[in-house]
Amino acid sequence: MRKFSVSVVREFEADSAEEAALLMYQQLANEPAPLTYSVADETKAATPLTLDRDKADEFANTDHTADPGNW
Repeated sequence: MRKFSVSVVREFEADSAEEAALLMYQQLANEPAPLTYSVADETKAATPLTLDRDKADEFANTDHTADPGNW
């Protein structure tokens, strides 16, 4: 399997880096998962990606540990 780095970018106004991180944590804990991501592969080539909420929720509710592609 290939490895990817997935990033969520949000801008926050804050008095410190820690406060900005805490605001991000608060948003992730209290709101639906974000749908817009930046995905980079091993070559560091980044691709913007926006997911469909219904498809993402369906995927999230399926057990993918039994998928032979994950072995």
